[in-house]
Amino acid sequence: MKLHSVRTYKSAENLPRADQLAWKIAEVAADPVVVEDAVVEMIGNRIIDNAAVAAASIARRPVASARAQARSQGRAKGANVFGLAADELVSPEWAAWANGVAVRELDFHDTFLAADYSHPGDNIPPILAVAQHAGLSGAELVRGIATGYEIQVDLVKGICLHEHKIDHIAHLGPSAAAGVGTLLGLPVETIWQAVQQALHVTTTTRQSRKGEISSWKAYAPAFAGKMAIEAVDRVMRGEGAPSPAYEGEDGFIAWLLGGPSTVYQIPLPEKGEAKRAILDTYTKEHSAEYQSQALIDLARRVGPKIGDFARVKDIVIETSHHTHYVIGTGAEDPQKMDPKASRETLDHSIMYIFAVALQDGGWHHERSYAPERAQRPDTVALWRKIRTVEDPAWTARYHSRDPNELAFGGRVVVTLEDGSVIEDELAVADAHPLGARPFARPQYVEKFRTLAQDVIGPAEQDRFLGLVARLPELTPAEVRALTFTVDRARLGPPPARGIFDRQ
Repeated sequence: MKLHSVRTYKSAENLPRADQLAWKIAEVAADPVVVEDAVVEMIGNRIIDNAAVAAASIARRPVASARAQARSQGRAKGANVFGLAADELVSPEWAAWANGVAVRELDFHDTFLAADYSHPGDNIPPILAVAQHAGLSGAELVRGIATGYEIQVDLVKGICLHEHKIDHIAHLGPSAAAGVGTLLGLPVETIWQAVQQALHVTTTTRQSRKGEISSWKAYAPAFAGKMAIEAVDRVMRGEGAPSPAYEGEDGFIAWLLGGPSTVYQIPLPEKGEAKRAILDTYTKEHSAEYQSQALIDLARRVGPKIGDFARVKDIVIETSHHTHYVIGTGAEDPQKMDPKASRETLDHSIMYIFAVALQDGGWHHERSYAPERAQRPDTVALWRKIRTVEDPAWTARYHSRDPNELAFGGRVVVTLEDGSVIEDELAVADAHPLGARPFARPQYVEKFRTLAQDVIGPAEQDRFLGLVARLPELTPAEVRALTFTVDRARLGPPPARGIFDRQ
């Protein structure tokens, strides 16, 4: 890997294309390196993971709405939408939209945390949709997904967005555009323009994940994927983009990030170096914000030691800066303590999550968020006794570049009414590569079958998993079949009608 210094340049300085971050990203995307076996295996795992969480969310209103929008578009040639019949095709940008929402709705797929945070599995829906639409093979799909993960992870390692209140999809638009560029075998100049265009149109504020969080939290990554496809298409037709998008005098760094005095260090593979970043990422065992994963596992361990939760006087979670200020009491969001808050808000409240996990000894993607669960009086009482504090040691571990030190957990101090104290800590989630029960292919398959139960028929499950097992060997027709179909009754009630339904 090579570190690239990136800063703002005045227009008069005339930064050459070859020195621009977007050009360097495009060079990585266009480099036809071999995809290593371990990367192919993990890409298969994440395709299974995405399908699992999409199946579990298939009938939820935001997913149904996105699917209805996609179905209202032209069907002459295109890509598949999770849940629909294999021969019902939509245009690729709308397939990316519908599938992206399905994958993201439950906040239950993979994650990567460094200078910023991300769900790099969000790259898969747009890249897969274009592969299906363009009639490409499994080997080409693998190359595209490897690039999407590589660029997103590298950007997340080098540029912090959330400190400037920019939503993390600003890294996803460029990474998805780069992945589509690799998939299609586009030249560096075309990918360069598409990366810049995607950055320009997918930069939004963090209000997506603040205050009264709505279903846009699931739609935002799907929007980035949709915009990435449209950016690539536009540039392929000979159009340009704002340039230099990152370094320009009125560009991304100058006005939306650290400003002209800031220099970012972005790691990117050198020419001929394999794209291995997906191996740095990790999935979720629990349907909740990633910083809560280890704390849910810790709650399962601590709960039996407490016994009677009415005995609890106070619970303090000592954790990282990010956990404290984004999903903890440091956020100062009253909604995070509101029993009538939305699912999306409760997902971003470690106080709620920890209280429920303590009482229930685990976490469920539906039951744990049910209104009757959130409003249970004994849960509300326990919930309001929980607070978070930042511990510099946990913050240092959160930002460590040493994979053996990197951690997203915390320490819990439970004080009981009689003055006795119960203390415990957990650095990484059980499902993390360094955890007690690391996920590998059998665990991904188990997650898929569990979430797909009563949604996807057993034969359809087997067919889909069989294709993933042969991923690099798939023909274009088999890539088109890399989806799942469910009975129409499983898709939920018809969503409300919108503009696209009126003629």
